[in-house]
Amino acid sequence: MSLADQRRDYRSPGLSEEEAGADPLALWWRWYADAEVMYEPNAMVLSTTGLDGGPRVRTVLLKGLTEQGFVFFTNYASDKAAEIARDPRCGLLFGWFDLHRQVRISGRAEKVSREDSQAYFATRPRGSQLGAWASIEAGGQSRPVADRGSLDAALTAVEERFADQEVPCPDQWGGFCVVPESVEFWQGATGRLHDRLLFTRAGDGWQRQRLAP
Repeated sequence: MSLADQRRDYRSPGLSEEEAGADPLALWWRWYADAEVMYEPNAMVLSTTGLDGGPRVRTVLLKGLTEQGFVFFTNYASDKAAEIARDPRCGLLFGWFDLHRQVRISGRAEKVSREDSQAYFATRPRGSQLGAWASIEAGGQSRPVADRGSLDAALTAVEERFADQEVPCPDQWGGFCVVPESVEFWQGATGRLHDRLLFTRAGDGWQRQRLAP
């Protein structure tokens, strides 16, 4: 079968303005509750502008949604962090394809407080905490390494360093909050006549409008 022949007809109750309401974050939470049956429902594609001016995308995990926005954590010496430092404008995409849904977000990323980063780091499994340090020991996230053996050696070194103590949050590790300026909800519908509702920030509230599919 050719790629051009790959088709699925989406069947859903649709998304009305009444169902959507006036608060996109409240609607996001309702959709997330439906998506929790899926694998990694908090996975989101993060888009930034590369240092060369080109687009850069990768998948990260959402670890919090506050009144301010969508929170994820990373190494502040990573490529994505350097790109955000240069241009904080970024995009997020939640693809809940089993439900024929996606949510697209545009906004600006801001660092969360050191206290919030440390508090979240303390909740991570010990293996993940050690992995963060091993990445630094091996040269830093996104940096070239000689081979897998180099990573394994770095992990061994940090396991020995923190053998009898709690693993502290590295200085160069922490969170970003993507403060949304627009949020679009897409619900697949029969005949590709999809429902698209766009929320755009307007002062302290949101303006909602329907988009053509």
